[in-house]
This record gives sequence, structure tokens and C-alpha cells, in this order.
Amino acid sequence: MRHFPMMARFSQWVNGRIYDCVQRLPDEKYRADYGLFFGSVHRTLNHLLVVDRLWTGRVAGIDKGVKSLDQMLYDNFAELRKARNQEDEDMIQLVDNLGDDRLQENINYWTAKRDKRMQAKIWDALAGMFNHQTHHRGQISAILTREGIAMPDIDLIYYLTETGDARFVE
Repeated sequence: MRHFPMMARFSQWVNGRIYDCVQRLPDEKYRADYGLFFGSVHRTLNHLLVVDRLWTGRVAGIDKGVKSLDQMLYDNFAELRKARNQEDEDMIQLVDNLGDDRLQENINYWTAKRDKRMQAKIWDALAGMFNHQTHHRGQISAILTREGIAMPDIDLIYYLTETGDARFVE
């Protein structure tokens, strides 16, 4: 399997596990300001959706309505999770249809603040997006652990083992 289709599926897999754990947080903890870049677990999950929409929209050449990196898309956990699931499906569809030549093409876009024009290879934009997800999911994982919610193993190798793309040998 090519790299980005694998990463999109891995992202979907991890997001399911993160959301399963997050739903066990009481609402006051879910919305509490823990000093994360975006304050709360809710705002961090929302930010991840915002940024994924921003980058997939840039790659697809469509405006997904992102106005700022802290734009509140959904205030309700169930609605946010539903939108996350849809974005994961859309992301898989997008990267499945990108050939190797297309990954080397440049995209031109405005920064999130709309103050500078940028250009980057699609490969680099997607690599940055997936790296960004890992960064913020790590923050959420730390909060869940602090709150006594056991996190499952979410490293890539566990996903690959589950899908049969990696295995234990004797």
C-alpha cells in the first residue's frame, strides 16, 4: 500500500480510539482548560478537524470554509465525532486518488491568517498534516492518562499488526 493511503487509514483508526477514550471524560473535564495549545480536549479535537479540513481542501482545490485555526466547528461532542468520521472517510478518498506524479505537484495557498501566499508540494503538505495530528493527539493522550483513562496502544506498528501488514514472528 502507498504511504498516504496507509496514513489516512491509520489516522481514522487512531481517531476512533481517541474518541472512544475521550467520551469517557465527564463534560467538565472534556471542556476544562488544561493549558494545551487550544486549551481543552474539546477545542484540541476541534482544531484537529479544522486543520485536516484546511489541508485536504487545499490539496483538493476546494474551500472547506475554514476561517481560522481556532474556529469552532462543532460545540457538541457527538456532532464533532460524526464530522471527524466523515472527514476521515473524505481524507481516505482524497489520498487514494492521488498518484505519485500528483504528490510531487505544488499547491498554492494562503496561510491560515491569510497574510501570506505559500507554495508547497502536495507530498510535503500531507506529511505535515499527518505529523500535526500526531502532535495534538499526544497532548490529548497525556490528558486522558492524567485523568485515569487508559489509552490503548496507538502507535503505527499496532495498526499495522491489526491490519496484517506487520506481524510477530517466532
